Amino acid sequence: MSTQIAIIFPGQGAQSVGMGKELAANFQVAADLFTQADEILGWSLSSICWEGPEEELTKTSVCQPALYVHGLAALAVAREKFGNFSINAAAGLSLGEFTAHAAAGTFDFATGLRLVAQRGQFMQEACLATQGGMAAMIGANESTVRDLASTTDVDVANLNSPGQIVISGEASKISMAVAMAKDYGIRKAVELKVAGAFHSRLMQPAYEKLGLILEQTALKEPQFPVVSNVDAQPTGSADEIRRTLADQVTDSVRWADCVGYLLDELGCNNFLELGPGTTLAGMMARIRKGTTISSVSRPEDLDQVTLS
Repeated sequence: MSTQIAIIFPGQGAQSVGMGKELAANFQVAADLFTQADEILGWSLSSICWEGPEEELTKTSVCQPALYVHGLAALAVAREKFGNFSINAAAGLSLGEFTAHAAAGTFDFATGLRLVAQRGQFMQEACLATQGGMAAMIGANESTVRDLASTTDVDVANLNSPGQIVISGEASKISMAVAMAKDYGIRKAVELKVAGAFHSRLMQPAYEKLGLILEQTALKEPQFPVVSNVDAQPTGSADEIRRTLADQVTDSVRWADCVGYLLDELGCNNFLELGPGTTLAGMMARIRKGTTISSVSRPEDLDQVTLS
């Protein structure tokens, strides 16, 4: 069976102080991307990524561009190490979908960076204007969690993997849902340390502002399929890409279904996670155990990558 490679990019929450520092120190192509990012943004993203402080990096307006740049730096390093290997498809978790589109050539590095910087700012503003929260429901199926969400008037934010679903909404209602979870047969419910209610109706102002920006952004046809978070299907036309990138701000992220599409419909059998940590690899183990996946965050990770 031939190797079909999918590249995948993490979203907010994967960031960590020091991200990209070793890549930039060892590979000029990575250093150049961080330098470009600093110039485009007009502030030193690189110093916050590499030195912190953590509370600054964790800000939504900072960590989203940080993850975007780090993901593309990791891809550039992999390209330098392994050559121009064929990529069959891509996907990204939430913010990571923008990184996936940049990798596919839907927009260039600078355009994508400006988009994610604005997205992060819009979402941070929405967080500050509301009192939102999120909670992970462990050991429950989608139907059960949706019933609980309906009862407590919150939204289903992330369907990450079998038995791991995240809800999002007003903080008081999230607390109520956590307290009621065992009544619904949910094994464990944990409130998350987040800035606000991402992927919920509380992000509506960010959705509207981002939608206007996307309407004014020129997009190209992706060089390979990019699977959308909101419907777990490859996006086609520019208008469809604009719609799905805006919709995911308030809609559910169907990550398990995205991975399933990459595996079953596109035949991908070798995954490359590009970004800090191994969050997506951990989800993969629950979605389809035994799938080949390598995570690239630091130079030494390249030694563990197999692309054949």
